Amino acid sequence: MAKELIKGNTAVAEAALRAGLEAYFGYPITPQTELLEHLSARMPELGRPFVQAESELGAINMVYGAACTGKRVMTSSSSPGVSLMMEGLSYIAGTEVPAVLVDVVRGGPGLGNIAPAQGDYNQIVHGGGHGDYHMIVLAPASVQEAIDLTVLAFDLAEKYRSITAILLDGSIGQMMEPAELPPFQPLKTDVPDWAVRGKGDGEKRILTSINLDPPAQEVMNLRLMTRWEEIEANEVRYKEYFLDDAEYVVVGFGTAGRIALSAVRAARDKGIKVGLLRPITVAPFPKDVLDDLTKRVKGFLVVEMNSGQMLEDVRLVVRGRKPVEFFGRMGGVVPFPDEVLTEIERLVEGPLTTEGHPRERWLARLRETIG
Repeated sequence: MAKELIKGNTAVAEAALRAGLEAYFGYPITPQTELLEHLSARMPELGRPFVQAESELGAINMVYGAACTGKRVMTSSSSPGVSLMMEGLSYIAGTEVPAVLVDVVRGGPGLGNIAPAQGDYNQIVHGGGHGDYHMIVLAPASVQEAIDLTVLAFDLAEKYRSITAILLDGSIGQMMEPAELPPFQPLKTDVPDWAVRGKGDGEKRILTSINLDPPAQEVMNLRLMTRWEEIEANEVRYKEYFLDDAEYVVVGFGTAGRIALSAVRAARDKGIKVGLLRPITVAPFPKDVLDDLTKRVKGFLVVEMNSGQMLEDVRLVVRGRKPVEFFGRMGGVVPFPDEVLTEIERLVEGPLTTEGHPRERWLARLRETIG
């Protein structure tokens, strides 16, 4: 198929349709709204249910009910809207049913603004709602990758009876790039053997996340953890750039990783042996590859569009064995490649240290920059 110029939000919506999306429930919020708007026209054309709910609370609970039937279902929102969905996401996780969530991240906290940011990392990657569970989280860095990961998200959700979240910031949601959409998949006709059913279909089956017996709840929690170990073993994805001979490594996801790649290339032109590790699955996190890099490089620079949330996951893997520095912009401010290049040069020039927290050093520099 030929490539076409397509906006990120529209691309995700159309990719979901082609991946077999059978029901969508959502509520408009910028910078995600084009995704909902596209589906509002396309779903009825294809004879599939589309509901603009009265709120994000209503939308996620509709997703919950539809997911229990074994259908491919999805919702999308942006940061404060996703915050409202957290209780429902925890119920979905506790019921062990598949669902896809798209979070097009904006500046925050609070209502914030509609500019692109990555401040939802902790909310999405580290569980979000109450209880012990993990979501699979995919972080695209281009429109094409957003399309490909949307298709993958439905497959992973079904395979592991899990929530799969697509974490992209407003830049990717709003940008237009040439991309290739996949062909339509046929809708599934079989009903999973775990799905709800009424008495008229044979033995009645009810799904619930309510488990009032603590030992039984613990058994369920253990089942979720065992499943997560399987996901960690089989579903880690990442991109490597210039790591074969790298002495320093930049780590960034999504738009921050894309910007960092431009800076890494500029640093390479200056003779600096630096590479980039861009996690695609930020959950499960690519711990093993980062651990291997720690054994042979001199230091790391983490780049994010937040105050250093993935930074803590990197530090947990590195465990003080090598210096880790941080550069971020917050509130919807997007860093420039030249800014990241300056931070790479600072890392190389040293002095390198494992003392103190990299966030403190970054904050001191940021205060000087913006007052």
